[in-house]
Amino acid sequence: MPLSDRRVASTDPLTVEESDAPRAAAPARKKAKADEKPKPVVKTADKLAKLGLKSDIDLALHLPMRYEDETSLTPVGELIPGDIAQTEGVVFDNEIAYRPRRQLLVKIHDAAGDELTLRFLNFYGSQVKQMAIGVRLRVRGDVRGGFFGLEMVHPAVRPVDDDTPLPQALTPVYPSTAGISQAYLRKAIDSALARVSLPELLPEPIARAHLAPLNVPGLLDAVKTLHHPRADSDETALIDGTHPAWTRIKFEELLAQQLSLKRAHEERRRRAAPAMPRRSPNDDQSLVARLLKALPFALTGAQQRVGAEIAAELTLAHPMQRLLQGDVGSGKTIVAALAAAQAIDAGYQAALMAPTEILAEQHARKLRGWLEPLGVTVAWLAGSIKAKEKRAALEAAALGTAQLVIGTHAIIQDAVEFARLGLVIVDEQHRFGVAQRLALRAKALNAADGAHDFQPHQLMMSATPIPRTLAMTYYADLDVSTIDELPPGRTPILTKIVSDGRRDEIIGRVREAALTGRQVYWVCPLIEESETLQLQTAVETYETLVGALPELRVGLVHGRLAPAEKAAVMDAFARNEVQLLVATTVIEVGVDVPNASLMVIEHAERFGLAQLHQLRGRVGRGSTASVCVLMYANPLSQTARARLQTMRETTDGFEIARRDLEIRGPGEFLGARQSGEAMLRFASLENDGWLIEPARAAADAMLSSFPDAVTRHLARWLGAREHYLKA
Repeated sequence: MPLSDRRVASTDPLTVEESDAPRAAAPARKKAKADEKPKPVVKTADKLAKLGLKSDIDLALHLPMRYEDETSLTPVGELIPGDIAQTEGVVFDNEIAYRPRRQLLVKIHDAAGDELTLRFLNFYGSQVKQMAIGVRLRVRGDVRGGFFGLEMVHPAVRPVDDDTPLPQALTPVYPSTAGISQAYLRKAIDSALARVSLPELLPEPIARAHLAPLNVPGLLDAVKTLHHPRADSDETALIDGTHPAWTRIKFEELLAQQLSLKRAHEERRRRAAPAMPRRSPNDDQSLVARLLKALPFALTGAQQRVGAEIAAELTLAHPMQRLLQGDVGSGKTIVAALAAAQAIDAGYQAALMAPTEILAEQHARKLRGWLEPLGVTVAWLAGSIKAKEKRAALEAAALGTAQLVIGTHAIIQDAVEFARLGLVIVDEQHRFGVAQRLALRAKALNAADGAHDFQPHQLMMSATPIPRTLAMTYYADLDVSTIDELPPGRTPILTKIVSDGRRDEIIGRVREAALTGRQVYWVCPLIEESETLQLQTAVETYETLVGALPELRVGLVHGRLAPAEKAAVMDAFARNEVQLLVATTVIEVGVDVPNASLMVIEHAERFGLAQLHQLRGRVGRGSTASVCVLMYANPLSQTARARLQTMRETTDGFEIARRDLEIRGPGEFLGARQSGEAMLRFASLENDGWLIEPARAAADAMLSSFPDAVTRHLARWLGAREHYLKA
């Protein structure tokens, strides 16, 4: 039986119920009510299954998250407050005290007579008996300097004899869950290690070319070292993940990730998609040519380059899966418009989905302005539109008379059908879940006329640039186009960091800017992830600024406003009928007002780097020098200080993304792509990026020459989790 499929035998301790499971009720107990159902006994095997531990291989690869050094004892007299230490002594006092709260105090002394107090704030009666006077205890914990001398609070305690030996290796501590003790995990893992052989799966040429240069041990040796490191092992290297045994494990995991994503990329290329030929630039009937000719501006070199990449892929008969990334204001929308024009030229429909109504409306306004004069029918679908308008949009999409459909999540509702959907464009793709993106893609397979069966081309856009290490790992299944050039005429944005103690001074600067004809944003924060509190903050700030600046017209926009009210305020701001706009983060993306040259972000320390950069991008869109004021409240955490410093030092979105990855990890960039799964358990992009290149090279070689080894490797390291990587 393959090792990866071997399930734990029924005689294994994994199937035994916990020793403290409830026993059958004694006859003397009160009879349960007839309508009460007995609580099911949760078997340990079921609890382990929640950790993904269902087979010997799973247990063998359930590696420690840290280690405890229990190989030596420190005499009580040599304990140092602040250290984690292990010592041993005999109990000479054991009492339950009630001041200042109920607690168990146990006092021990060692052979030298030095004393140590053990303090337990939560305890059971069995523990009181376990630590009775005269019992020898081995204890390990944080040493503190208490009022009556040295103490440990809730240490690990083990009754021992005078001659109980010390462990000869570091003690592993494993990721666990409620009801699974470390002792049980260690026993189960040791049992699995005794049965499993973990054969090398890498073909010899791959191992020789890509693994040997890393100077790492064999896989089984690496696993055993991590589970049972010798006492003389480099504990620091084991803990920080730089030990050669960890390097071997991380390489294997990164290789599995690369194999999965690259194989998904290859599989997509075998599926059918509509080929959309490019028409000649001199063809007067070509929508692409007419759009380029009608534009009031010239494309930048970067826009031309990525536009050509996308146009070339749309001509192929397999589905494009491309990420278009570019900094705030780099001009991604016109590139998307050209892709939509190519699809329409070829007789297909295009759909654009954005995460917020403000952003979707911004796209609709721009694309209608560019395409409707050229005869393109654009439909608008959002939750806020009236029933009559919605029916008309649905009918136009289903009949194919709407060549471009723009909207929010409303596009993926069951009632929405397309006649010939050939191109799907998803803006701010990391804000959508996997299921939402797949639902839009499926609209092509369920076309109203049922005349075709293909997968549409998909173009995803992001104004949060993807750092290189992420692009090489989590996004390895995508083709990436990067706009790395801003359009001419954009003015640099000066970023200032100011304490909220200077609020009156900032209000004065707002007055000065508005009275000279400029417009201003004042952004209020999200507080404790509460929309209600955020709304309250925005309203209070609005009222304060209206009172402080009676000579200005002040507007307010937030997520709770009805869409029509929100649109009216935004239109008034765009027409310069409102000089100061107080807003929540609903303006983070999709707002383009060139006359706005000052932004104040209140409590900037509460925002992430990507969000600060997006917000700052709302100014600097015209010819006037622009300023972004990051107003903060003390005290600042180290992380908040690092974020604000980054914002002051650079306006380069790619550099900001790189630093954001260092500060916050990959979650912000991945969004719902992970679907809650930790797809890298052992490797860290921050610390192990140097392993990505050899893993990529090994993956390419395996896919081309050893397909059977690829399947076995993925089964061992990813199993059922592989589908998360393909979404």
